[in-house]
Amino acid sequence: MDILSYLKSNMSQFSKRQRMIAQYILESYDRAAYMTAAKLSDEVGVSESTVVRFAAELGFDGYQSFQKILQEVTRTQLTSVQRMEVASRRIGNRDILTDVLNSDIDKIEKTLQEIDGEEFKNAVAALSEAKKIYIIGARSAASLAMFAGFYFNLIFDDVRLIQTTSASDLFEQILRVDKGDVVLGISFPRYSKSTIKALEYAKGRGAIVIGLTDGQNSPIVKESTYCLIAKSDMEAFVDSLVAPFSVLNALIVALGMNRKDKVLGTFEQLEHIWDAYGVYDKRAEE
Repeated sequence: MDILSYLKSNMSQFSKRQRMIAQYILESYDRAAYMTAAKLSDEVGVSESTVVRFAAELGFDGYQSFQKILQEVTRTQLTSVQRMEVASRRIGNRDILTDVLNSDIDKIEKTLQEIDGEEFKNAVAALSEAKKIYIIGARSAASLAMFAGFYFNLIFDDVRLIQTTSASDLFEQILRVDKGDVVLGISFPRYSKSTIKALEYAKGRGAIVIGLTDGQNSPIVKESTYCLIAKSDMEAFVDSLVAPFSVLNALIVALGMNRKDKVLGTFEQLEHIWDAYGVYDKRAEE
């Protein structure tokens, strides 16, 4: 049960002051998620210690853990309009360039600290041995899928970048996915239902599913054989995908090193083709 549903269903068991806190959160979780305990207590009209104790009684090891869960809710449930309003309150009059870049740096650092190295190694091994590789990413995650597809095509012989224009088209493209194949599924809040259903189908067909998503609460995790976690957050209506791109970079480099001789041969051929057809502007190289 998510935190909002839990608060709603257990309202009668809370004390009077706890009900005041819970009611405020239910009505304004987009605001509460980014309030300190002191600020929330001021808004509700209770003491800061009451807010902290309430978080503890809900089973959290501190107010910050409770706040983190609320922030997860805002990322998965808010509309684009609401996200813009939340970002406006968060950023205020701060310098946007500095604020956004520092936020991205923080997400890469957190990803480095928390990503599972064994899951990464297993993902590299599975991709290296795959008969076919399917890559699925819808909406903003489509940019990540295209990036992976571009480089995977230089490394592997049979890569399918799935175009997710509609659910029926998607399933037609992955119809023959089977054992020995690997599906790389990429999704970040707000999670794409079509991506989740496609991974469920691929898993049912016996394919290895590698997920790239933002946390253990993501619905992608349940459908994944191996899952790579990369921190993401919302900047206004924009999904910050810096950390996911970094994880994909690492994945591509690791795969390239595994198939170094093949990749070198591919690039030697491509350099001749690029020169013959004038793909790149030579003036930049002079």
